[in-house]
Amino acid sequence: MNNSLEYDAVLMLEDGSKFHGTGFGKPSTVVGEVVFTTGMVGYTESLTDPSFGGQLLSFTYPLIGNYGVPDYSNYDEYSLPAHFESSKIQPSGVIVNELCTSPNHWSSTKTFDEWLKSEEITGISNIDTRSLTLKIRESGVMMGAISYDPNNSINPDSVLSNAKSYDTFEFFKNVSTPSPQTYGNSDDMIVILDFGVKNGILRNVLKRNYSATVVPYNYNLNQIMEYNPKGIIISNGPGDPQRCTDYLDTIKQICNSPIPTLGICLGHQLISLSLGASTYKLQYGHRGQNKSCKDLISGRSYVTSQNHGYAVDIDSLSKTDLKPWFVNLDDNSLEGVRHINNSCIAVQFHPEAHPGPYDTSYVFDEFFNMVVGDSN
Repeated sequence: MNNSLEYDAVLMLEDGSKFHGTGFGKPSTVVGEVVFTTGMVGYTESLTDPSFGGQLLSFTYPLIGNYGVPDYSNYDEYSLPAHFESSKIQPSGVIVNELCTSPNHWSSTKTFDEWLKSEEITGISNIDTRSLTLKIRESGVMMGAISYDPNNSINPDSVLSNAKSYDTFEFFKNVSTPSPQTYGNSDDMIVILDFGVKNGILRNVLKRNYSATVVPYNYNLNQIMEYNPKGIIISNGPGDPQRCTDYLDTIKQICNSPIPTLGICLGHQLISLSLGASTYKLQYGHRGQNKSCKDLISGRSYVTSQNHGYAVDIDSLSKTDLKPWFVNLDDNSLEGVRHINNSCIAVQFHPEAHPGPYDTSYVFDEFFNMVVGDSN
């Protein structure tokens, strides 16, 4: 840490802790749940992951911005932004140790700071993210505020003290599509019930020569069936799954139908809740690209990409028609389920990666094998 730096910003936590640093991005005061991710690369994918909605994201890797930021118009073969998981930065604020201001990469069109400024996102750098991470690991995630206010026009103490808990918000409503959106030209359709879907999930549908229609989170089964889907995916998304209880009846109907169904991250939690299981909040969550999970069927272990702060209680599966599929090798929490009778599977991690390893992309293969089997 360079002690000669002039600090003009502060990160405040609800327990009274303060971390002084240097502001970047948009000068403002923002509030959110403070979480950390352990990924070493992929900051453009992480920051555009809708599951980070309403949070202040801290990167444990000490240098961020070193390969710059590419343009959103750099599309892949599926006409999706190649380096982004949605159309904008999703966290309310960003926390880094060292901010690189002179990136070097052939695809870079702007600096990390310029990117945040262009999307009016507030960031803070030059703080000890190691100390922050230890605090969160020991005390649990908590609400915080980044104040980068050169004019000192806002009292961050007042803003933070009046902030509502993260668990009370329905963030998924802010990131779900307002109307159906279709991708691809195939007659074989996969419908995605959107609580904050990542582009990586769309890629895994399109690469297998299916079309994907993304529908709003509040669509009922009759509306979904109008698309004659070969399969249904219940997407990832931000926030507490208990805030989604109004939509569990539809998800239960989907799971009990003959249509092959896949849940990912929040989708895993919602499928489990709809069938009678329960969820709980993790102390500091699983966010990173190096999380080990074990497939209980094959006995093999895999490195997975994860981004969740809630989990399904494995013991609560005893009162459902679900059985454990994956478990986390760090804390033995549940990472996947399978329906004992129907073509319904779900995983807590992200088999689409982006960022992260593709070790568990076979989860999509299992889903599409069910789709093909159901069609024959």
